Amino acid sequence: METNELNLELRIEGMRCDGCVKSVARVLSAVPGVRSVDVSLAEGRASIRYDASRADVDALRRAVERAGFQPK
Repeated sequence: METNELNLELRIEGMRCDGCVKSVARVLSAVPGVRSVDVSLAEGRASIRYDASRADVDALRRAVERAGFQPK
C-alpha cells in the first residue's frame, strides 16, 4: 500500500509554556495518520508529517482547536 505523506507547518497561537507544547503535540499525535510532530514554543509552530490518505489539514486544525489553541 502506497502512502501519501505530506508535511504541514501550522502557527499555533495561545501556547505559553512547555505544558502547552505537550498538549498540542499529544492531540496532534492522536490524529490517525500522523507520523510525527514537532512543536516549538519559541517559534509558536507545529511541524506535522502525516499520511494524507488518513488525515487532512482540517482534522489537524480541529485537534488543535479542541485543545484550546488557535491554529493559523
